[in-house]
Amino acid sequence: MMPFPGAEAAVQSFLLAFSALFSIVNPPGSALIFAQVTAGRTHAERTWLARRIGAYAAAVMLVSLWAGASVLSFFGISLAALRIAGGLVVAAQAWSLLATPEQREARKTAQAEPIQASEDDPEPAALAEIAFFPLTLPFTTGPGTIAVAIALGAGRPESGIDRIAYLAGASVAALAIALLVLLAYASADRLVARLGHARARVLGRLAAFLLLCVGTQIMLTGVTDVLGPLIANARPGFGR
Repeated sequence: MMPFPGAEAAVQSFLLAFSALFSIVNPPGSALIFAQVTAGRTHAERTWLARRIGAYAAAVMLVSLWAGASVLSFFGISLAALRIAGGLVVAAQAWSLLATPEQREARKTAQAEPIQASEDDPEPAALAEIAFFPLTLPFTTGPGTIAVAIALGAGRPESGIDRIAYLAGASVAALAIALLVLLAYASADRLVARLGHARARVLGRLAAFLLLCVGTQIMLTGVTDVLGPLIANARPGFGR
């Protein structure tokens, strides 16, 4: 028996959102690249950046989760279309992670490269300029993360306590991912020493396979939303 109304919806949405967001953000894997591109920074500066990036990442995911569906509605994009397109994007990104993880690492390194120009400037103002772009967007929470968060938000129940519980569970998952980003980035140097690139790639591929399954499920749900009513309407004519 659940402790309060909507608890089941909250738990289910948390598990779904956490697995999907963790797979695509991949805090441990991203932390390894973060350590590379901030090699010229002190530990204190990395910690400062980690806190700021964690806060920005939480904001990006929460805004996408809560307001993304409304933006799509404004442009007349249906939930089924979002699920199909979002599922395809997520599945394609997961496949690229499985097939060519080295290319993704190179791309993320290139996205964060502009910070190298200011490595000698320890001022917080200089760090603040790079904390959001490129270290948060697109390095940590890129288009794939935003698409997943929007798809999660669009899948909420229409009304009632389950709607609030669903969004609450997904929001807690987003905050948990942001906290993991903060912790992973703040301890990136120690993570590199303990985990190593080989183990990190194994972890990344396992997360990519899970993400592929999540993307496929999102896409199949969208296809079912489209074909379900068509099949139901066609059934009465089958026996005539």
